[in-house]
Amino acid sequence: MTLAELLATPEKDRHQSWENQFFKSFCDGHVHLLFEQPQQGPDGWPYLLAESEVAEDQAVKDPESVQKILNWLSTRGVGLVLNPRKEYPDYVFTFGMIWSFRESGFFYKPIDASRKAGAVLLSNENGIGYADPSEEFLPKYVRQILKEFFRDQGLHAVKLSMISEDQKNFDLAFSIESLGNPPANEHQQIAEAISWFLPPHYSVMLVSEKDLPVFSFL
Repeated sequence: MTLAELLATPEKDRHQSWENQFFKSFCDGHVHLLFEQPQQGPDGWPYLLAESEVAEDQAVKDPESVQKILNWLSTRGVGLVLNPRKEYPDYVFTFGMIWSFRESGFFYKPIDASRKAGAVLLSNENGIGYADPSEEFLPKYVRQILKEFFRDQGLHAVKLSMISEDQKNFDLAFSIESLGNPPANEHQQIAEAISWFLPPHYSVMLVSEKDLPVFSFL
């Protein structure tokens, strides 16, 4: 199916198979940019706005390769919205989805619903493993974008670690102390904000460093 045919599919029929076809067709195609610069979305994050089809007098310039756009976005901490002028956009790509595609070819992978963003209490007495995030898990350019985000919040020494209960699946844990010891009722909101910068299949935790192995600086 072409991208136009896929986007004509009613919302109620857009299941996993539709999404898989959409991703392939979208990534192989071209789109029109509505603005040359990213715009702030309703959620407060920056997005490049693109249309799959647009009248000639409304196009900023000639159609751009989606692959080229995704590569540009991956180094700038910006997301992408496809067909934003509809009542509901056809798709919203967070920054985390975009760099995940650059690194792995997947916008996201299946996620265990039991692994959610939030705050937890951990002990180093129950066999939990710790490690510094690898370059594969968190590339340098993504680290830099996260640093800039935290600096904008006045946080200049954020610390993190990879934590695993089974030595196979890792969560990205951020030190609550390095985040300024925010009150507990803000932990979920902070974890969700950080998650925008990460692939949807990543799990984010806010943890206290007390009695845990040393965390590393972002």
